[in-house]
Amino acid sequence: MTTIDDITTAGLTQSAVVGFDASSRLNSGLQEVLVDLTALHLQGKQAHWNIVGANFRDLHLQLDELIDAARTYADDAAERMRAVGGVPDARPTTVATTTTIGDFGADEIDTRAAVEAIVAMTRRAVDTIRRVHDPIDAEDPSTADLLHGFILGLEKQAWLIGAENRAPRRR
Repeated sequence: MTTIDDITTAGLTQSAVVGFDASSRLNSGLQEVLVDLTALHLQGKQAHWNIVGANFRDLHLQLDELIDAARTYADDAAERMRAVGGVPDARPTTVATTTTIGDFGADEIDTRAAVEAIVAMTRRAVDTIRRVHDPIDAEDPSTADLLHGFILGLEKQAWLIGAENRAPRRR
């Protein structure tokens, strides 16, 4: 078993075992993703509490799945930032002033309108992830893999929620 003393004695310094340190560009991209995912979680909760109308219960429960996914992905993004040397910032003021997904509003909303709004917000969050993906992939494919999972999960949620308002295609 090798100890730190053995490594130092062998002429290696602690800097010889330093991990990957992300560029400010990579951390900035992850920060954008973090903010939009945090906002999506919060906006999803706002919708969850204030929807009314047809299919209320189904949409109420489906929103829980989106909220859970957004919260989990935000946590994964923040933890990845920490793992590669960044400092995540999801304070309320930061999220409110930098998110790209929009605002759900403070009043009750009909389920049909809520579906359209939450799907649009989810797609905007995915747009952010897609926009920052290529520069991140060029620097760190491992982080890009994490983003792939976010895209797949959020696009699935947008489809599931959006299907609530769809009519079948006519052939």
